[in-house]
Amino acid sequence: MGKYTDRTQHKPVEKDFTKGVAWQGIGCMLMIAIPAISIAAASLTASSSLSQWIPYQLMGYPTLPNVLFKTEGLATIFTPIANIENLYAIIVVGIAYMVVLGSAISVVYAFIYRTLNPKRYGPTDAPPTGAKAKKYKR
Repeated sequence: MGKYTDRTQHKPVEKDFTKGVAWQGIGCMLMIAIPAISIAAASLTASSSLSQWIPYQLMGYPTLPNVLFKTEGLATIFTPIANIENLYAIIVVGIAYMVVLGSAISVVYAFIYRTLNPKRYGPTDAPPTGAKAKKYKR
C-alpha cells in the first residue's frame, strides 16, 4: 500500500476454487489407480508367456533371512510375503509399468492443459515489454 492510498479503495480478489477441485480429484484417483493397474499388469505379465523376457533371477519365491521368522510378530508379517510367487519380478515389472503409465498420463495432461490454453498472465501481472536487450561486448 502506498502512503496516500486508502484501504477502502482496494477490493479483495475473489479466487475461483472450483476449477482446481476437478483436477485435484483426478490426480487423487490416479495416485491410487496407477499403482493398482501396474501391479495387476505386472502379475499378469509374470504369469503369462511374456515371462520369458524377465530374468530368471527374479522368478520364483522370494528368499528372506531367517532372522525375520524368529519372532512371532515378524513371522506373521513376512510369511504371506514369502509365499508370493514371482514377487521380485512383480515388483520390478510393476515399477516399470508405473513409470510408463505415469509418463503417458503426464504427456496427455500436458496436451490437454496446453489445448485448453489458460491465460498466461493474471490480473496483477504487468504486460510483457517489447524491448530486446543488446548483446554485451567487452
